[in-house]
Amino acid sequence: MIWQTHEVSNQYDEWQDYNLFLSDAALREALAGAGADWAEPWLTAYGERLGRAETFELAEQANRFAPQLAAFDRRGRRRDGVDFHPSWHELLALYREQGLVSLPFDSERPGRWTAFLAGFYLHGQLEAGTLCPATMTQAAIPLLRREPALWAQLGGKLFSREHDRRDLPVERKSSVWLGMGMTEKQGGSDVRANTTAATPIGGGEYLLRGHKWFFSAPTSDAHLVVAQTPDGGPSCFYVPRWRPDGSRNAVAIQRLKDKVGNRSNASGEVEFQDAWGVLIGEAGRGIPTIIEMAAHTRLNCVIGSAALIRQGLVQAVAYARQRVAFGKRLAEQPLMRAVLADLALESEAALWLAARLAEGFENDEPAWKRIVAPAAKFWVCKRAVELAGEAMEVFGGNGYVDAGPMARLFREAPVNSIWEGSGNVMCLDVLRALRREPDAWQSLLDELAGLAGDDENLRAALAELAALASLPPAQLEIQGRRLAQLLALTAQGCLLRARAPAAVADGFIASRLADARWGVVVGALDATGLRLDDLLRRALPF
Repeated sequence: MIWQTHEVSNQYDEWQDYNLFLSDAALREALAGAGADWAEPWLTAYGERLGRAETFELAEQANRFAPQLAAFDRRGRRRDGVDFHPSWHELLALYREQGLVSLPFDSERPGRWTAFLAGFYLHGQLEAGTLCPATMTQAAIPLLRREPALWAQLGGKLFSREHDRRDLPVERKSSVWLGMGMTEKQGGSDVRANTTAATPIGGGEYLLRGHKWFFSAPTSDAHLVVAQTPDGGPSCFYVPRWRPDGSRNAVAIQRLKDKVGNRSNASGEVEFQDAWGVLIGEAGRGIPTIIEMAAHTRLNCVIGSAALIRQGLVQAVAYARQRVAFGKRLAEQPLMRAVLADLALESEAALWLAARLAEGFENDEPAWKRIVAPAAKFWVCKRAVELAGEAMEVFGGNGYVDAGPMARLFREAPVNSIWEGSGNVMCLDVLRALRREPDAWQSLLDELAGLAGDDENLRAALAELAALASLPPAQLEIQGRRLAQLLALTAQGCLLRARAPAAVADGFIASRLADARWGVVVGALDATGLRLDDLLRRALPF
């Protein structure tokens, strides 16, 4: 006999079977504003595919069934492999089919960086782990283009839209994925402290010996690695998984990291046991090479965090419109409306900031690439951590269990704030850029002033920002986080004033820049003057 003690009611699944692109007015406006309307048909189809329940299930499976280290084969021979659930490869194939890996570099079509942003942003709302190898592969393209021999071998495989999951030498593959190997135990973000040694063997070839504490996507077809050359200079090397003679390269995976989030993606600790590698760029110039690569990966951290914020908002709004508590739907409760509106403002501001950064990369604008990008990574990635927690809380206890995406969003959020330079590193990068590029800084202030128009709150923020940046270095460094935060908020406010509907711009500026008490917790803003219906309808129009 099966007992039935109650009927299940007032319980709602996470929002699925919707088009991620068509339901996002701000994203479509950003695309049109950048002249990337040509991408709308493709992004519409991709948004529909990503929104299907079966795609959500792929993301769930890829994270539930984490990668497993296969260090040896059945007979004890060294394999140094990682076994992934099939869903991981399905998601990688889906991403690669869109051409997103090479989109910013495979043409000069206007708006290509914004089109890339849109695709990356949509995918990041479903599954973030697959974006790690995608980001590293993309960031390596401009570096490898300057290496004729390597580019002749790899260029077509990097631009390929086919996912080749086989573990073979690159010569036998239709496409490749690349990783990065920078971090060591003793140094962390201080790459100059790396001790991995590279010994020249002639013809630009080296043997690398040492360790890496974090080795992203360890079974990628190749990694870009920083190691010390005999003259003591950190240099960058291309280290493939297989040697040119067809033997496995001497990169031994010690273990996989048991991470808080990003579970679908493997991160490992490895040892180089005289691994074969090829010098990229000049010997001793590895740091500038890595900084160039990091500029691209940091942009993707901003976009990825904006994607997590967006998905948290969508799920929170959809659930609150259905769930009933104390006689009314949650979305009708004044206090919940304040929380949802705060999430909506933050989400749209993060998107517009990321979109302007993408334009800055397309147009090679130093002010946005070198000054605003680290500030945006600092701010947007940190905000994603708090906002993911708030979105999860809308679901109550249901949000805190792993039988749905909300807990995964919460676990994913911190990695973007840590990877490619944690918060303090980003703030120090902002300060260095201000000192080194005063002309770019002034051009940024001028641009933001033009966007601000006659908005008194924005002009006051710009004046405060200019005064703060002019402090002597010893006084400014201790306020580095305050400067980065104010820069991000001011840039977001100016962009919203110029590009978003008045309801969004007014609400953001009034709460973030005019109200000195804002920022303690989400939803603690003064929402009495906000156009809440407009904000929430724009956030998710159903």
